[in-house]
Amino acid sequence: MKKTFTLNHEKIKYPRMVDAAKHEVKKYLKRERNKTLPADADYWAFDCKFGESADEANVVHVAEINKCISDIEAKGLTSFYVEILARPAQRQQQEFDEE
Repeated sequence: MKKTFTLNHEKIKYPRMVDAAKHEVKKYLKRERNKTLPADADYWAFDCKFGESADEANVVHVAEINKCISDIEAKGLTSFYVEILARPAQRQQQEFDEE
């Protein structure tokens, strides 16, 4: 998903537009997580970028997207850019010292 959300509408109030954007991101993440994994993968990892525009987008963790949208709402900006790309990943084995 590479999308610029606009938060201004003549009939829909600003807080509802922000909630709709959060819901759309959450719905996309759920849809991607429900896809079947390749045989060599354990889970879906997400590469995310967030910013006021596509040029100013910075890498963020998937769990920070809602917080970033809330920050945009606090600033009162009328648009923001989100990029979320799903990729299959494997869990790393942790090695413990036996002493």
